[in-house]
Amino acid sequence: MSTTRPIDKIATGLAFLLGLVTILGALGSQFIGGLQPCELCLEQRLPYYWGLPLLALIMILWNRLPLPVWYVAMAIVTALFAWGAWLGGFHAGVEWGFWPGPTACTGVGNELSMDMLNDLQPVIGCDVVQFRFLGISLAGYNALISAAIVVLLVGAILFQARRNRA
Repeated sequence: MSTTRPIDKIATGLAFLLGLVTILGALGSQFIGGLQPCELCLEQRLPYYWGLPLLALIMILWNRLPLPVWYVAMAIVTALFAWGAWLGGFHAGVEWGFWPGPTACTGVGNELSMDMLNDLQPVIGCDVVQFRFLGISLAGYNALISAAIVVLLVGAILFQARRNRA
């Protein structure tokens, strides 16, 4: 009897692991590495905060979910990470100056307010790159990683569909 795991489960597990390592890396770069996230950086974390718990639930209930529910849940997680890829690409474009970012966090002004003086964290503009590796910023890597997660999840959905047609 063969004990090979179905490719859909492997792809889903890899997507979860990749997402978990990514969000832990983002949090580590902030709390251990000292990088301060801007407004867009924080928004890019939302697909991980929402998608990873849902993906974990899907994996826990894998064999107990009705197939239509599984497909809908996987589609939701895939859409969340597609949104994350878009956010990362948008933010990287703001950093490169391809298009303007949100006025709330691009080109942070010189005005000081009591709120800013009382704030212990510096205000970081969305167009400021704090770290690049191989010429790619963290926002750029997030776009690539989120896209890879989408590819893995779409692959899992397609493998599941093919297996259920057979």
